[in-house]
Amino acid sequence: MAATNDGAEAASGGEPAESASQLPAPDRQAQHVRLPGATEPIEVAAPFLQPNQLEGFRIGVTSDRRSSDLIDAFERRGARVVHAPTLRIAHSQQDGPLLDDTRTMIAARPDLLLATTGYGVRRWFEVAEADGIGSELTDALADTTILVRGPKARGGIRATGLNDSGMSDSETTASLVDKVLAEYPPGLTIGIQVHGATDEVQLDRLRAVHQRVLVVAPYRWIAMDDSDARVYKLVEAICSRQLDCVTFTSAPAVHALFTAAEGMDVYPELIAALQTQVCAAAVGPVTSAPLIAAGIAPIQPTRFRMGALIRLVCEHLEQNMVERIETQNGLLQLRGSIVQIGEERVQLPPTALAILRALVRARGAVVSREDLALAGYSDDHAMEVSLSRLRQTLAVPGLVATVVKRGYRLNV
Repeated sequence: MAATNDGAEAASGGEPAESASQLPAPDRQAQHVRLPGATEPIEVAAPFLQPNQLEGFRIGVTSDRRSSDLIDAFERRGARVVHAPTLRIAHSQQDGPLLDDTRTMIAARPDLLLATTGYGVRRWFEVAEADGIGSELTDALADTTILVRGPKARGGIRATGLNDSGMSDSETTASLVDKVLAEYPPGLTIGIQVHGATDEVQLDRLRAVHQRVLVVAPYRWIAMDDSDARVYKLVEAICSRQLDCVTFTSAPAVHALFTAAEGMDVYPELIAALQTQVCAAAVGPVTSAPLIAAGIAPIQPTRFRMGALIRLVCEHLEQNMVERIETQNGLLQLRGSIVQIGEERVQLPPTALAILRALVRARGAVVSREDLALAGYSDDHAMEVSLSRLRQTLAVPGLVATVVKRGYRLNV
């Protein structure tokens, strides 16, 4: 499998470098955003965060471990969050294999140790300590040169009383291996703590040059089973454009979502939604890679941290996904599922929202019944009923006009 984690990630959905309660003061740090037609993220300045700036927006969260950091941050700003972890972290029923690998590592006393995630390092040493071999592990690594993938792995190493000798350039496993191959002689004994989805490509690169490569895997990711319907509901919500944004904190989580969509026979619909109306937000370039490969241009923060991802999602939705149009009844704004006309705000159900969004995007031009047709409509009567309900919900006479024998339009 190719590289699967970014610098801020560990466990099922990534180990946040900043929890929601630890977010730094708002600033104007440069971020990457997607603009229409762009194939790569574009760097812009992010302005200050505002309270309630996500009111009306609907966000999907695909991470498992510490997902509450994302959920709490978004909900505090007014968003409705759909949580559907596409993967979950799994520990063995008993840690026999991990302990066996640990004893092998202790006996080998590796020349180099590569630490990839803070969570993985902490769990590794906790399991060793619980089995009574924690001090032996620390002693065996005392003279080992330790390289870390990112700040969280560095923190994990230092919490054990050990020190690292350097960090990868871009906080990825691939760049960590690049550093080893460029700066150290061949023929060494290498130890590597891997994260939830083992990167065999990078291990093979090490094995091709070095005498021995020892692996410890303190945890792994597994897909959610069929008894958990949340992923399927998330796929349906994306395909029907009932979400404005979906966040990803690991590449395996992206692949798992794609796999679920394939199993539901809606993969093309999922991709089309993420390419157009549903924003995909990734914590860093490794997580972005499978999205980009599928033709999706995600937004991603410059710093591969949870706090930066939260900030970017907030600002991107507010700046780029509020639709506005001047009408005869005043300024109409669509903020996710909320329509605002003047000072009045109304929450719209999915069907009414889809109809109004199509009318708004027509900018006053006539939209035919055929173009307004939504899944589940069997005849023109159903369309008329839905439009009637939309008008009643909006309670703004004349806003949605009927053009006889042609369709409907906003009265702009």
